[in-house]
Amino acid sequence: MKKFSSLFLVSLLSGATTLGAYKLFIENDGFLSENKKTIVTSAPPSFSKNVGLGAETVDFTAAADNAVHTVVHVKNVTYRTINNPMLEYYYGYKGGQQQAQVGTGSGVIISEDGYIVTNNHVIQNASELEVTLNNKDTYKAKLIGTDSKMDIALLKIDAGKKLPYAAFGDSDGVKVGEWVLAVGNPYNLTSTVTAGIVSAKARNLDQKGIQSFIQTDAAVNPGNSGGALVNTRGELIGINTMITSMTGSYVGYSFAVPSNITRKIIEDIMEYGNVQRAILGVEGGELNAAVSKELGVDRSSGFYVNNVTKNSGAQKAGLAKGDIIIKLDETNVTSFADLSGVVNTKRPNDVLKVTYIRNGKAWVVPVTLSKNEFSSYEFNGMKLEDISPADAKKYNLNYGVKIKEVENDYNDFLKGSIILKIDNEKIENVESASEILNKKQENRAMKIELINKNGQLERYILQTR
Repeated sequence: MKKFSSLFLVSLLSGATTLGAYKLFIENDGFLSENKKTIVTSAPPSFSKNVGLGAETVDFTAAADNAVHTVVHVKNVTYRTINNPMLEYYYGYKGGQQQAQVGTGSGVIISEDGYIVTNNHVIQNASELEVTLNNKDTYKAKLIGTDSKMDIALLKIDAGKKLPYAAFGDSDGVKVGEWVLAVGNPYNLTSTVTAGIVSAKARNLDQKGIQSFIQTDAAVNPGNSGGALVNTRGELIGINTMITSMTGSYVGYSFAVPSNITRKIIEDIMEYGNVQRAILGVEGGELNAAVSKELGVDRSSGFYVNNVTKNSGAQKAGLAKGDIIIKLDETNVTSFADLSGVVNTKRPNDVLKVTYIRNGKAWVVPVTLSKNEFSSYEFNGMKLEDISPADAKKYNLNYGVKIKEVENDYNDFLKGSIILKIDNEKIENVESASEILNKKQENRAMKIELINKNGQLERYILQTR
């Protein structure tokens, strides 16, 4: 009886399975029937973005084709005199042999009439500048102006025809993870294109905190400096500037000056002859967990105001020590690089909408930016100012400060000279001169290296007072 029950149960299950299979695959709209219905599944709207797509699914060809025609090869020729000390000692021979040193880099055409943006370090100390286009045409280039702080320089060539040029994109709108192309001439390999993503924004590699780079993992090597960083639409979003490497070659990260900052610099140079640098008028530092704990604040991000510059736009707007700036216009501020990145795109008298936290409450105020107070500086009876583009061209310089005025007749012979070094420290501009001179103790001698009004290099020992 037990055996019979088992056989009956097996038969029943077999029959049910057969009937189910018939219903599913054959009868009416079953999978194998002629009247079958198809079921289509679709992702919800939130999955409609190109999330997770590899490089092979993104078309780089149009962007690359546009960019290579706007990127040029820049050759910097510098001449130096090689002296023979033996001839000088025995025969009083004062002549020397001219020796040419050649450096190379990249540049980007930004207008059809031949304006080209590159890095300051690419053309530094150049006696001659030569630009070669993608079609192999070569032209002599003229230096229009530089900004050594942001490592940007503007050149001009006269090609006698309309040139292809790069369209500026909005670097503020660039997203971390976005695909980008680096175009340049590494190791003299012209028209080289590499791809990567934006690794980070607002990177600062300078101790003064004024720089705000786009970081990318697109391969950049020596010779790429001054070349283009473009998005997949071919828009210029940065000027490739540097790599961090212990070998001197690419090891994974490269950095570019954002296009919005670059654009502002070159517009200043073309319109004013120099960079119009504005300041917000606050001093302080970025917050993190350790700093917040030390200061006793309950936020771990933002810019903590430790001091407000007298008579600055920030003071006039009511900002005070202890405020935490969290936004400038529509840009969130989590670091000093975020703050300086926005301010570097503005000019004196521009207005920024500043959002800050005070006593746990958010406030928004308009702040009119001030002119950089370091346009001139007085020390020891001398008034110093940044060198003009005319002086830079006349003496073939891209650094130094000019002695504009002297109070006493004893040092009047220094008036009009350009200071290059103080106690062997290179003087880039008035700001760096003020930092060095403010550290000097009274009644101490200091060594100054300068170029006089006749273009001769001289060295003096001056006594501070």
